[in-house]
Formats: sequence, structure tokens, C-alpha cells
Amino acid sequence: MEPLRIDIVSDVVCPWCYIGKRRLEAALASPEAAGLPPVQISWHPFQLNPDLPAEGIDRKAYLEEKFGGPERAAEIYERVRAAGRTAGLELNIDGITRQPNTLAAHTLIAFAQQDGGDGSAIKERLLQAYFIQNRFIGDLDELAAIAREAGLDAEAARRFIDDPARRSAVAQADQEARQMGINGVPFFIFNRKLAVSGAQEPATLVGAMRQAVEQA
Repeated sequence: MEPLRIDIVSDVVCPWCYIGKRRLEAALASPEAAGLPPVQISWHPFQLNPDLPAEGIDRKAYLEEKFGGPERAAEIYERVRAAGRTAGLELNIDGITRQPNTLAAHTLIAFAQQDGGDGSAIKERLLQAYFIQNRFIGDLDELAAIAREAGLDAEAARRFIDDPARRSAVAQADQEARQMGINGVPFFIFNRKLAVSGAQEPATLVGAMRQAVEQA
């Protein structure tokens, strides 16, 4: 049986992307998913804030620019936290002090996925580092440590991330996603045939997967 290919376009500083990852996992573990082929997941970069400097910016300044201030951001993020709880996540959004540029983090995912590798473990580590542990995932030393925690070669990961050509390839992939018309994440593509936008409920994702398999 051919595997069910799942391409996921997302960012590592997007809370809905973390929620969407959990909902996909719940969908795949549900009884309704019984009989589906084994899945092959690939993660693709999308930077919510591609113009941020490499060193990131102060989180308060970021909220001022994006939402008009912390009060409005608090309203929005309370809804996000509530949605996270339904997916088993306690998002520590208030603990974030610095907003990173995520190009380097996406390049770490590309490192994990080279030669057909699985990027899901490092994706989880990055989301957890940012939203639960409030680590600054724009820092090369931090990313090397996260790579080590995920069982990867930290020094090889560091060299890969630090390679301008590797970062350029990731930036190009980001641009290609936008050229496809993707302007919001998470964005799921099943078997390159059927797309679902947003952190949809598990039942919706299972339905999309079944439809994609039937169309194969």
C-alpha cells in the first residue's frame, strides 16, 4: 500500500500550527483513521514574520506593532490558549520575551529531513521550546542544543544552519509556498491532491485524508 503523503506548511512561532499538529496526531490515532495507509509527513517552511532581524525583536515591541498593544494581544491569545487546552497543550504565551526570526529554525527542520529523514521530532522540540519553555529559538547555540535533545548531531546541525546556501534554499521554499497562494498556516496537503487550511478538528482531517486516499 502506498503511503499517505502529508505535506504541512507551518511556522514554529504559530500557536495554531502547534494546535494543528496535535489535532493531526489525534486524527491519525482515532478509530476513524483505521484502514488508512501509513503516513509520510513532510514539514515545509512558512515565516509569519520574514522581515524580522536575525536577532529577533523585543516581544512587547512585536505585540505593539502586530496587534496595537498587549491588551488586544491578551484578548486574542486567551482564545488561543483555550483552543490549545482542547488539544492537550498549556501554551505559556505570556512567558515569551523575544520574538525570533524563524529562518534558522526552519533550516534546522530541513537538516532533520535531508535524505528522507523525519522532521516531526525536531518540529515538536522547536514548538515546545518556544511555546512551553520560552527559549529563544532564533539563537544558533539554542538550536544546536535543541538538535542534540532530539538525538541529532548538534555540530552537523550547526554547520548546516550556518550555511548561507542552506538558509537561502529554505527562504526560497517559503516564497514558493506564498506563490502557491498559501497565506495562512497551518496548511495541510494530502497526497498532493487535497488541501485543508487551518487547525481543523481531527474529524475534518480524517475526512480529508480518506478523500485523498480514495482519489489516489
